[in-house]
Amino acid sequence: MPRRKKTFLCGHQGYGQGCHRCAQVRTAREKHDRARAEKQERKQEWEASFAEDPIDLRNLPDHVVVKARAIIAGLMTSRNYREFGGKRLRHDRFIISIPVTRNYRMLCRDCGTFLVPEEVLSHEEYNVCKPGS
Repeated sequence: MPRRKKTFLCGHQGYGQGCHRCAQVRTAREKHDRARAEKQERKQEWEASFAEDPIDLRNLPDHVVVKARAIIAGLMTSRNYREFGGKRLRHDRFIISIPVTRNYRMLCRDCGTFLVPEEVLSHEEYNVCKPGS
């Protein structure tokens, strides 16, 4: 005797105990919701991490923020600015320019025994005016 297809409550037809199409859609939706929640959580953690920075890095691309934080951490542990390729400016010897990436520069003020990061500028902004003025 051949098996007959059932019509489930959802309207789909099949041979099993429950509707496999609806179960598949349900698990896909749950997986998508979990991924969205994890992404939102990572975004909140990223936004919260800006509160710990000594300078404002919010408007910069992510890779620049990561490199700038690494440089700031290195400067806070008394590493020399020359290890990062930093140079003193000619017009103001107390301002030090450290390349973060090819297109971004970090300006720091020399306070004798330590450096204070002031801002991160794009290379275009850096070239327009005398930094540190």
